[in-house]
Amino acid sequence: MEQSHRLRHIVVLLLNVWIPSCFAQTTPPVRTSPTPTSQTPERPENLKFRLSGFPRKHNEGRIEVFYKGEWGTICDDDFSLANAHVLCRQLGFVSATGWTHSAMYGKGTGKIWLDNVQCSGSERSISVCKSRGWGNSDCTHDEDAGVICKDERLPGYVESNVIEVQVDENKVEEVRLRPVVAMSTKRLPITEGVVEVKYKDGWAQICDNGWTPRNSRVVCGMMGFPNERKVNKNFYKLYAERQKNHFLVHSVVCLGTEVHLGACPLDFNYGNATESCPGGMPAVVSCVPGPLYAQNIQRKKLKISTSIRLKGGAKHGEGRVEVLKGSEWGTVCDDLWNLLSASVVCRDLGFGSAKEALTGARMGQGLGHIHMNKVQCTGHERSLWNCGYKNISSDDCKHTEDASVRCNVPDMGYEKTVRILGGRSRYEGRVEVLHLETNGTLRWGLICGEGWGTEEAMVVCRQLGLGYANHGLQETWYWDSSNVTEMVMSGVKCTGDEMSLSQCQHHKTINCQKATARFSAGVICSETASDLVLNASLVQQTTYIEDRPLHMLYCAAEEDCLSKSASQANWPYGHRRLLRFSSQIHNIGRADFRPKAGRHSWVWHACHGHYHSMDIFTHYDLLSANGTKVAEGHKASFCLEDVDCEEGVSKRYECANFGEQGITVGCWDLYRHDIDCQWIDITDVKPGNYILQVVINPNYEVSESDFTNNAMKCNCKYDGHRIWVHNCHIGDAFSEEAERRFEKYPGQLNNQIS
Repeated sequence: MEQSHRLRHIVVLLLNVWIPSCFAQTTPPVRTSPTPTSQTPERPENLKFRLSGFPRKHNEGRIEVFYKGEWGTICDDDFSLANAHVLCRQLGFVSATGWTHSAMYGKGTGKIWLDNVQCSGSERSISVCKSRGWGNSDCTHDEDAGVICKDERLPGYVESNVIEVQVDENKVEEVRLRPVVAMSTKRLPITEGVVEVKYKDGWAQICDNGWTPRNSRVVCGMMGFPNERKVNKNFYKLYAERQKNHFLVHSVVCLGTEVHLGACPLDFNYGNATESCPGGMPAVVSCVPGPLYAQNIQRKKLKISTSIRLKGGAKHGEGRVEVLKGSEWGTVCDDLWNLLSASVVCRDLGFGSAKEALTGARMGQGLGHIHMNKVQCTGHERSLWNCGYKNISSDDCKHTEDASVRCNVPDMGYEKTVRILGGRSRYEGRVEVLHLETNGTLRWGLICGEGWGTEEAMVVCRQLGLGYANHGLQETWYWDSSNVTEMVMSGVKCTGDEMSLSQCQHHKTINCQKATARFSAGVICSETASDLVLNASLVQQTTYIEDRPLHMLYCAAEEDCLSKSASQANWPYGHRRLLRFSSQIHNIGRADFRPKAGRHSWVWHACHGHYHSMDIFTHYDLLSANGTKVAEGHKASFCLEDVDCEEGVSKRYECANFGEQGITVGCWDLYRHDIDCQWIDITDVKPGNYILQVVINPNYEVSESDFTNNAMKCNCKYDGHRIWVHNCHIGDAFSEEAERRFEKYPGQLNNQIS
């Protein structure tokens, strides 16, 4: 021991002599900028790093450094991918895939801590790279650098809001429930069994002496279950007597609020592990599944919260947290947001404890009110409303600070029954499903591509844990790596909410007109997606009636923007009565909204002098109280472009000169009330009370993270001469009760809107 201690001092001494000499001998490349100098390395643990700015994903952004009690930025002069590698590793990612200059993610504030940074890429900290020195810069915040990190964490990296327990001999990392009842071994999810922890190349047990329901609660939360229940110990005692057990842990003392068993105080065995549970037996846990994962008989008895929901997530158990206050849904600000509060949300919704408590609108931005701020839970609360929180003032938070969660969910084995092959990456390929033959054998077969679309692709991407569906392909040219050629499923029709393709409708017997591998179903998945919403209040403010002469509507007739009776009119005499309004469409998601079709297939319309990039971008309808259409008008995509953006976001799409079309994250497109086809033809509509409905991307032509907010509705009264529009709202903005009241609205008796 004495000798190793002395040796360590010698190594440190040699390193202190050798490292500075190495840097002193390094000849920097010739540059026009001032020659950077070596600096005294700041100890890495004294520095903090974060990614900021907008729009961005969680693994990219403006790089900011916390030094001497103050956050600051890094100038982009001499910046390189090598610099980005060092910074990404300090942020806990494995490497960098790119970097940005000129304040791509918006301008920072405060200090510019580093300038002319030159790293080789292998440094442990940015502080040992060459630079002008801390706080010495001739840059402005217009030159703030950003990094794009590979979305893969360093092994053992611990982030405050991510549950990853570092592994050593006396740490618990993986935990499982091993079922012993014959029936339970074949059924998923596994809700009851012996608690086992990963140990070396096998599994070990935990002694149940002093085991409490709080310990069980933690284990169940990890397994994706909201609650624990009593277990029949007599049965398991008989079982344990016939088994040889290896007790790694002989004492566990959880509070019940921990999100991982490894976070509880544990006593490990160091002696004879097979004889270290006197009078006890292996710990056994039984869990109560949430309604999504329960058997049909249990499901009726289980209830989940109706005052909280998750939106914008790629799969069940993740999303932006929204709470119901009064009759309106709103979001939660991420100030003080942590795993305790996130776990209360997850359990309330029938999932397990929280795996991640996400900040910075990682699951997209919400709409409307922000109902809660600075939420502080103990972890024992049944609802987020039982936790301490502050009400929001308009200056406290913005939707860029919306809180999100990722919950632990039960292992259902769905990912083992489908695969995608032949693509350029694991996110795309031809879909193959595991099919059970009548003789009991399993084999992979193809899926018929006829009728295959975005909703079906959403289910496959969710089932494989690959995020959102970018495209559903009816024809595939992927490399055939599996030699699977037979179709085993056709007529697949999903709503998009299913957890597995097996839950979707499909033909009982194969019926596929094009049954070759080329016409099998394929998918392209993505980690992010767009999310379009309509500005409902602007519709309400801009609605009016116009009687437009027929001689001014030739182009509109060519675009099929008038009702059918217009074809019988005495052109060019007479007029059509049009219900006009403006549509402002925001992209609040995490990816740009791009037309599915490339520019080569856009259709030129000479009458209006523009290209159509989508067949139908919106539906405009006037509905009766029972939902019947009394008038309709569709709006083909004249042009998708960024008309305006939030502060700090730059426009990317412009239609002029055959430019690229789309809507950038944080930007919006505007169709003014005075352009052609921005209307509903109500010439044939009788006076009465109606519902005005606008639906964006109605055919799911382009992938989005949330389609439930694509519809907008308004109450309206038409007296034959004038129209009154009120109660305009996004389709899922109200509670179910408020929505029922809206649909049963009896109509206005006068023109005063209450």
